[in-house]
Amino acid sequence: MKKILLLLFCCPFLIYSQQSFNFLHDGLNRDYIYYAPTNLALDAPLVFVAHGFTGSAQGMMSYSGMNAIADQNGFAVCYPQGTVDSWGNNFWNVGYDFHFGLAVDDVDFLESLASFLQSNYQLSSNNTFITGFSNGGEISYSLAFDGSNVFKAFAPVAGTVFPNGTINNLFNSNMPVPMFVTHGYNDNTSFYDGDLYDQFWGPYLSVDTLVDFWINENSLTNFIVDTFPDLNNDGNITISKKHFSSLTNNEVWLYSHNNGHNWGDSDIVIEQEIWDFFSLYINNSTQVIELNENRNLISIYNLLGQEHLNSKNTFLFYQYDNGEVEKKIIID
Repeated sequence: MKKILLLLFCCPFLIYSQQSFNFLHDGLNRDYIYYAPTNLALDAPLVFVAHGFTGSAQGMMSYSGMNAIADQNGFAVCYPQGTVDSWGNNFWNVGYDFHFGLAVDDVDFLESLASFLQSNYQLSSNNTFITGFSNGGEISYSLAFDGSNVFKAFAPVAGTVFPNGTINNLFNSNMPVPMFVTHGYNDNTSFYDGDLYDQFWGPYLSVDTLVDFWINENSLTNFIVDTFPDLNNDGNITISKKHFSSLTNNEVWLYSHNNGHNWGDSDIVIEQEIWDFFSLYINNSTQVIELNENRNLISIYNLLGQEHLNSKNTFLFYQYDNGEVEKKIIID
């Protein structure tokens, strides 16, 4: 017996690529880059990638490699731009000591921008994720603690948390969320063990403290440890520790390596690992509708926007001559 689940859309597939835009938030004209693969499917996932301190959206897009992963897996990417402090440095307001008193609300900016992009480009409101490097990882942590449910999973790279900064009610009861932390033991910018006496950035927490918090928050009781092959024989081994439980789908991953303040390690493609983590939390919402018989089928696409034959147990998009598009999965 075959069951057909449908999700009806009233507009056709659209074609996008890299574009730069402005977004007005709290009286500030904020910049961001939006990237979408050709023939991106409607209701596709959205991934935010945040730059580090003094970095830029353009720079983050150039070295993160996330556009290529988006092309391969069919999701949109947003590279938001931080504001500029009094020293001329781009930043995210996460509570650095020398940013004390600044009122820029980057958490609300990113949540508002995510909601806007979901609506404007018909992206999934259930499948929006964020990662970032260094200061970008720190704003990812801040969003995880915010508990707004705009972002569904988080992957901070080489970031930390400043408990005396902008985060309120740190370590109080929070919403359990999936968390993927990547950090180097030889990171001399954000020490793996934290620094509660730092006089420049301000006191910040250790990686293990943060990971343990999210393990407890998600009530995870099991874990698997693995080691990536040292492909270039440089001794910078990456170890993965994945925490999970049979009682929840949420997992907490920790990738630790012997490298420094970097976007991952040379033995792994960190952007692919991040997407593999996010893809565990893709939520395909469906609803049953009444079929419209006054139409003709034009083509069938898969999630990557590629023309595809009718098949079972996978999501396909059926495009009709009246402009409607149906998302179907035929289940045996």
